[in-house]
Amino acid sequence: MTTPECRTPATRHGRRFDLRATAMFFGLLATALVAAGFAVRALAGVVQRRPEWVVVLVCVALAGALAYGRRRRRLSAARLARGATEVLEEATATALDALDVPPPAPSAAPSAGPTTAEPIPPAGDPRFLDHEALTPEEFEEAIAALCVRDGCSEVEVVGGAGDLGADVVALSPEGRRVVIQCKRYSDDNKVGSQDLQRFGGTCFTVHGADVALVVTTSDFTAPAEEYAEQCGIVCVNGAALLAWSDGLAPEPWAAGA
Repeated sequence: MTTPECRTPATRHGRRFDLRATAMFFGLLATALVAAGFAVRALAGVVQRRPEWVVVLVCVALAGALAYGRRRRRLSAARLARGATEVLEEATATALDALDVPPPAPSAAPSAGPTTAEPIPPAGDPRFLDHEALTPEEFEEAIAALCVRDGCSEVEVVGGAGDLGADVVALSPEGRRVVIQCKRYSDDNKVGSQDLQRFGGTCFTVHGADVALVVTTSDFTAPAEEYAEQCGIVCVNGAALLAWSDGLAPEPWAAGA
């Protein structure tokens, strides 16, 4: 009888446990964790002062992940620890370099150029009135306001039906009686000699004027100016009225002193 031969199963030799490599791996891992702690602490300060470095760190992490993906082969424990240490050292060096760079100085806001404040006229100030845009009644009120502004007293607007040529009467600061006729005319409508003759027949004899004025927004014809000069009537045309309103010319009753 033949006894069957017992075959001993072949021993499968696997990877042997390398104590030295394992100890080296954990030593390097501990070093990497300590370096990571310092790096995180340094990066926390950088992120607080320079938030843009968060993007840089994210890019570094993505680059490391891509590099790891390309190396799909199995790495030894020592090689893996060495690669992780190099990445952490590079990130730490970048963070420390960022700490040495002073933050950019805040840009100064552009200074506004000098501005000239527009004067705010009081209500009814005749200096800021467009006399040509006024109605005849409003024009008389504006001339009366100029008289008040320049120191006249007892200023009255008396224009209307039966005014006999007087629209505004007042007393000058020197105590002379001023009688004014107002002609709010357009530029192409000049005050003629007939207007001056009608006013000249009443301003002195009826109204007792010491100074007689005819104020218009347009101008006077030559015959009207000749008659006014003969009778002693002061003519104030549009240009002279504007200068009076702006305070660039003396009061017109001063010319009739």
